[in-house]
Amino acid sequence: MEDGTQQLGHCVVDMKELSANPEGLTAAGVMLTPKLPKVEFSLTCKDLVSSGRDRKPNALVQVAVVDPHKQHLVTQTCTEIVEANKDPLFLTGVTFPSEYPASPETLVKLTVYDAKDKSQESSNFLGSATFSVSDLLRAKDERLTLSLRSSDGVCTAGTVVVSRLKMGEMEEVDVDHITTDIQSQKCPMVCESASHHATIDRENNPLTGPVFKNPVCKVYRFQTVDSKWMLVREQMEECTLSFSIPKQLLSLYIQEDMRRLQDLRELGELSPHWDNLRKEVMTRYGGIVSSYQETLAELDKITGRSFKPSCCKAQKSLEFIPINLHTQRMRVTCPRKTDASYDIITVGAPAAHFQGFKCGGLQRLLSRYEADKKSFSTAYQCIYYSPQHTAKAQEVLSTMSLLQPHISSLADQLLKASQEHSSSGLRDSLKNLSDKTEQFVHTLKDELVKSALLALHAARPGYVSKNQKQTPLQGGQHQGHIQQSSDQNQSPVQGLPGHSPATPATESTVVCNNVEPLQTTTAGEGGTLPAKQDSIPHHKEYDEEEWDREWANVAKCLNCVIAMVDKLLDEDNNKQEPVPEQHLADVITSHNPGDWREQLRPLVTRLKECVAEVVEKAKKAMSFVLLQEAACSIPQGFLLQQRRDVVFSQALAALACGFVMRLYAGMQDKGFLRQLHLVGLVAQFESLLSTYSEEIGMLEDMEVGISDLQRVTFQITEAKTDDLSDLQPSVCGRRDHFTVEVPLPRLVFQTLPEEIKEGKPLRVFPVLFNVGINEQQTIAERFGDISLQERINQKNFEMLEAYYKSLSEKVPLECLPCFQTQTDIKELLETLGQNVVTKKRKNVEILWIAGTICRRLNGIRFTSCKSAKDRTSMSVTLEQCALLRDEHQLSKDFFIRALDCMRREGCRIENVQKNIRCRKYAFNMLQLMAFPKCYRPPEGTYGKVDS
Repeated sequence: MEDGTQQLGHCVVDMKELSANPEGLTAAGVMLTPKLPKVEFSLTCKDLVSSGRDRKPNALVQVAVVDPHKQHLVTQTCTEIVEANKDPLFLTGVTFPSEYPASPETLVKLTVYDAKDKSQESSNFLGSATFSVSDLLRAKDERLTLSLRSSDGVCTAGTVVVSRLKMGEMEEVDVDHITTDIQSQKCPMVCESASHHATIDRENNPLTGPVFKNPVCKVYRFQTVDSKWMLVREQMEECTLSFSIPKQLLSLYIQEDMRRLQDLRELGELSPHWDNLRKEVMTRYGGIVSSYQETLAELDKITGRSFKPSCCKAQKSLEFIPINLHTQRMRVTCPRKTDASYDIITVGAPAAHFQGFKCGGLQRLLSRYEADKKSFSTAYQCIYYSPQHTAKAQEVLSTMSLLQPHISSLADQLLKASQEHSSSGLRDSLKNLSDKTEQFVHTLKDELVKSALLALHAARPGYVSKNQKQTPLQGGQHQGHIQQSSDQNQSPVQGLPGHSPATPATESTVVCNNVEPLQTTTAGEGGTLPAKQDSIPHHKEYDEEEWDREWANVAKCLNCVIAMVDKLLDEDNNKQEPVPEQHLADVITSHNPGDWREQLRPLVTRLKECVAEVVEKAKKAMSFVLLQEAACSIPQGFLLQQRRDVVFSQALAALACGFVMRLYAGMQDKGFLRQLHLVGLVAQFESLLSTYSEEIGMLEDMEVGISDLQRVTFQITEAKTDDLSDLQPSVCGRRDHFTVEVPLPRLVFQTLPEEIKEGKPLRVFPVLFNVGINEQQTIAERFGDISLQERINQKNFEMLEAYYKSLSEKVPLECLPCFQTQTDIKELLETLGQNVVTKKRKNVEILWIAGTICRRLNGIRFTSCKSAKDRTSMSVTLEQCALLRDEHQLSKDFFIRALDCMRREGCRIENVQKNIRCRKYAFNMLQLMAFPKCYRPPEGTYGKVDS
């Protein structure tokens, strides 16, 4: 395009903001946007002079704002092309949002071009005109008619009419003149703006500052079935959690693995075989810690960035960062109707792009790994532990680390209450202490802990099994390995000699070098105690019942404390009653009845000591289980753990972004808040990946990453201060369970239900539905395998159905949002179930129905493809137009035009520009022939680009 307008960027109005409005509140990241008038105008041209003699012009108008102080253009935007018309009426307009309002001195330059093709890459200059905002506001009927000057500044190339737009009003034009069958006509009434500094207009959402930034806004006006005009605003923003969540996770991964290293060191002396395995495992953990520390250091160097473009998806230093994470909100304003907002989060499929997909993704790799792990355990002479056992070991470690300090704290509270002679305080403290101690004992009663202690005992130096005593081995030669239990529900040691009911007592397996940890020896057998003693005995005469007695001692200590408290309270109640002389003497001899603390302290101290002793043993036992699991995992297991960490990091960043966005939007919705703490929210992930080639691996990664989000809970907290940095969500926990804390300003926090304010964990139920739509999916459906997609959809349909059942039992349906479409949710679920099992190619109705159900259930909507740029854009714009049609009576004549408008000029093409510096979707004509028609972009918006 001539005159330096070859690339038209989005509008960035770099002007001074209005002075502070006393009615607007801006503090602590909470912005209540003041009601300021918007300057929006439409454009019409008349009597345009064509650059060619025998043809009418294909007109478009470029709009630029001139900064009166700097005297240069600070914004660019343009209208759609109206083909072969010398009097074009443009359905594209311009707006100055309240965040960057136009001042009266603002100058606007309009330049009209004759476009040679629909891509706007080649155009001829026709004429230009300039006006100020004050001219428009002072004009009669707020309408200006300006002459277009040609390049020589003398000839008139026609006129342009500038009319201010107001909601509910339409300029007096012949609506029939707006033809609907012209292919080149891009969109109805689009008004666009973007700001890199201001907060987007969120009248229904006052919380904006802490998490979302760099908003881009597009505004459209579409006609309804009753010939009214609706105002539609798109808002797209980046999210600071794209980087902050992965960085926090990396720190937690490092801390967890360093704790694991410390636990392995504290296992004490092990036989040479086990000690060598320990050293190898510790080397692997050290490598992971070092790698994660390097990645974290690289991320710490990045400042001011809040999204990862698609072109960086395989970059090593950014592998934990989600791809192209953005929020998008569509807000609809109709005459005489309540405003409505629809949110969606777009993100590239959580996947380990740097590691690649040559051998598949997590789902396939994990299945293969579990199948091979038994042979690994034989090769490394370890006990095979199933995923359930290792998960249980991690759960026991996590529970103990939480409960031990809690029990200690509650015990101290009990002593404090006794010192104050507070009967009610004593009762409350005792109840809390009893509950936590009983939970602690229940955790330790697991058979896995007992069997692991025996295994650890046998791994100590100096252990000699019965068979070694009877049949000595020469030179430490291995004569056998551990037998495996066929019952996966048994403890791993129950299928071994001396522990399985099906194994005769006389049957034995010859072992060497402490590989067999499970043969209980009898008293009187030889062997000497090692020089160094610790809490787990090294001698072979280990009593299998000892562990049962030890955790039972904790319960006995608790019973003693309870009995003493009951006695003290009874004595306090009866102190006014006469006491027999002999009984009184006994009491005085035993203790001072007035000093409750002194009477309780020995019992409480003994309870804490018992708990500490049990924790020490159980911690070593579970660490030994994890050592064996890790030894069997070398090296595949460690590589899989790193891959899983990467995928989970991307998934959690997206989920946290969606949760915060949904929470901010629902702060004043009591029904939503009730649903949030009673049941939780469904998070519905829509995926458009194909089940062919590399995208199979991406989908397998994504499936595991989304499933792992079930280990996440959210907690709402009160922010320490009103500073923006204190309103950033934070993550705590370990790999088996993470909690995301979302701080809110004090005034906002006080409005929440008591259950949420008390810190109740808030659950999220992630579900994933996938339907491939591109040409690779065509190949998969005709010649390949789509069983992965079918299994995912069936499994997640069942999960969604279970969520709805739980929701309907606990929350009144009145808490759910109201929609114009009256289809019952149960009926929608039945339809979804039918579609899931139906053999139909590219059945995108699965995605449409699942998305509808999610919105009806107050859920969080996500849409993904490989990079959340091209196929995702087609899906998001289609969903938005479908919502306008179904919920706001968008005219049928305007549906396709609205769809083309959003795809040509909307937020999604801006997303493409941000990612690849080009305003083209990465499709070619051959690819699009395989796409469902409603997912095809308009002509001129796609081409071969590097994505």
